[in-house]
Amino acid sequence: MTFFLKLFLGLSLLGIFGGGLTAFGVYQWVLKPELPDVKTLKNVQYQVPLQIYSTDGQLISEIGTKKRLPVEYEQIPPTMIQAIISSEDDGFFEHDGVDFNGIFRALYTLATTGQKAQGGSTITMQVARNFFLTREKTYLRKINEIILSYQIENALSKEEIITLYLNKIFLGYRSYGVAAAAQTYYGKSLSELDLNEFAMIAGLPKAPSAYNPIINPERAEIRRNYVLRRMHELGFISQDDYIRAKAVPVHAKFHGVEIELDAGYVAEMVRQKAQDILGEEATTGGYRIYTTVQSHLQETANIAMQKGLMDYVRRHDYQGALAHKPEWLNVSNQELRKHLKEFKAYGILHAGIVSDVLEQGVIIRTPDRIFSIAWKDMKWARMKDGKRWLPKPKKPSDILKKGDIIYAEPVDPYQLDGDWMLADKPEAQGALVSLNPHDGSILALNGGFDYQHSKFNRAVQGLRQPGSNFKPFIYSAALEKGYTAASLINDAPLVFKDKALEDFWKPENYSGKFFGPTRIRYALTKSRNLVSIRLLRNIGIRFALNHAQQFGFNPARFEGSRNLSLSLGSAPMSPLEVAQGYSVFANGGLKIEPHIIDRIEDINGKVVYQYFPPSPLDRAISEQNAFIMTSIMKDVITEGTGRKALALNRGDIAGKTGTTNDQKDAWFSGFSPDVVTTVWVGFDQPKTMGRFETGGRAALPIWIDFMEQALISHPEKPETIPEGIVRIKINPKTGDAAYENDTQTIYEVFRTEHAPKPKSREHLREQELIRELF
Repeated sequence: MTFFLKLFLGLSLLGIFGGGLTAFGVYQWVLKPELPDVKTLKNVQYQVPLQIYSTDGQLISEIGTKKRLPVEYEQIPPTMIQAIISSEDDGFFEHDGVDFNGIFRALYTLATTGQKAQGGSTITMQVARNFFLTREKTYLRKINEIILSYQIENALSKEEIITLYLNKIFLGYRSYGVAAAAQTYYGKSLSELDLNEFAMIAGLPKAPSAYNPIINPERAEIRRNYVLRRMHELGFISQDDYIRAKAVPVHAKFHGVEIELDAGYVAEMVRQKAQDILGEEATTGGYRIYTTVQSHLQETANIAMQKGLMDYVRRHDYQGALAHKPEWLNVSNQELRKHLKEFKAYGILHAGIVSDVLEQGVIIRTPDRIFSIAWKDMKWARMKDGKRWLPKPKKPSDILKKGDIIYAEPVDPYQLDGDWMLADKPEAQGALVSLNPHDGSILALNGGFDYQHSKFNRAVQGLRQPGSNFKPFIYSAALEKGYTAASLINDAPLVFKDKALEDFWKPENYSGKFFGPTRIRYALTKSRNLVSIRLLRNIGIRFALNHAQQFGFNPARFEGSRNLSLSLGSAPMSPLEVAQGYSVFANGGLKIEPHIIDRIEDINGKVVYQYFPPSPLDRAISEQNAFIMTSIMKDVITEGTGRKALALNRGDIAGKTGTTNDQKDAWFSGFSPDVVTTVWVGFDQPKTMGRFETGGRAALPIWIDFMEQALISHPEKPETIPEGIVRIKINPKTGDAAYENDTQTIYEVFRTEHAPKPKSREHLREQELIRELF
């Protein structure tokens, strides 16, 4: 061997050793410290949406930017795995994580064309890139990808690697992972897919948009058939299977999350509370939140609210057709559906086109059905010209013409094949909240006519004056001051000069009349304003405010109402706050904290949060106070402003109406021993709803419709009289205990220590004479 050959070999070996040493040094001290630890893949936390359920397990909402349904390896059908490796990496189960043939092909393309090409990306390398690296095409990233792939192959089994891949990959329509894609494109679970569907999903990772079977069915079919061909070539499917699957037309359709319960206001309320409890990962950690909301009551609340607001619309003027589009009369149903997109469904209202006008009604066509509206269900639609009423319509053609676009409402919201009514988009809004008075759980909550059109939650965020709905809290305070349900308060004119209110304040009763000395029970039953004002003046504003706060009211609500207007409900409150206050009367005097989340489970089903009500509950008022107030509010229903509720045929319900100045707000709050419900109706920008739109007319019917269903599972309970209460006969004119043989008497309930003592007939005559003189 010549000297030069020995020198060459020595230098070569030295170069190889030096290059290897340099490469090792670069890896050890430059690349390795910057690389992530692949062992973290053993405990991957996927971004999985938050799911919100009713207490009985109906899905209310899914919230999150990524739709993912993580699956274990055992849950993945073998055909899915075969389809993926046929499409993406047919040597997956043989190689060590890197396909050098593919890398050399990419390098050859670069050398011959000058263009970087995607090549050699095995499934393992894609896992490395998807979990740890960016998609930027650089040499450094490729080197890191190769190193990480070897590390992943050493740390994880092939089954673990492909499971990570199939759960992580993006497959279009916010869907990540094959299980989510199966639901999105076919509305199926993985186990329900057919061969052609497995192949379609397996073809998506390369280019989810380009091969989207909904947007680009032709290109998607080509890609699917390529996957099927590769599966056949690799021996995964037979020739017959290949031919049959290839012949199946592309049939993918978008399948969103199947929401089982319409409760948008509840979902948003829960999302906010979940972030308070769970932090930033609330909508990405795969949590399931079970609310206290009962699905059948929530559905009832939605329908009752929408029906009540539509009844309000029909008591007022019709705004006219939404548009006039005669050119749409003869288009296909598919075309009509596109045209009507600008007139979206609004709650229970459906948009349609008037296809014919008859003598006794009109024919309406929607993309899904054709139905008629009878004259009796549209003759309400009287219109205005500005503030001037137009003549009452006498026939259908006075209201509509062919080609008009209108809203229609099913008479029975659950029977779309039944009768329909002409409808109009309501301007007025409303809120309903129902509580269990024993633990504060929210049974149903509706924050407006339709969440999709207005996400402002009036049940929680809407602060409005409750009007007479607040009076029971003033009367309850009076009972604590020694007044009784039989105490007389003069219902007579009042004039105040008060800078906190106005120069002169002359409050009146709703009727404009005055009725003289009136028992407290009767005054609340008939909602007499002047009695409430005198009562508050007598007991003191500070005392009344302190008493009201024991019910759970936020002291800040009273900042602008620390005056006698408080007696008429001038302090703004939310329906939820009012319902919380009424719960104290319903449960015998205990303060509750409303809550809507029952428990939170993590992605594995472990309970990470459970609500427990305080035990024992704090006492707000005495049992005796709650009993007397409930007794009075029962009279509101039997003989007062809430008489419509007699339709429920229950003896254990009580409540109070509320109407503010100029009928800007209408309220009804009522309860049984087990259910408390508050309803508010009004405009978002306060204005009069109309002269006769009182709480008893606008809000009470909604309350009745809801409570009719809510009370079904709660049989009527007999009245339980607490200790310290006596029932004695009184004279209704004087409020005093009846004397012997008195023929004009009624029974009244009193605290034992406040019960009036019987008086002689002569003494009563003397009192009557004094009253007549003075």
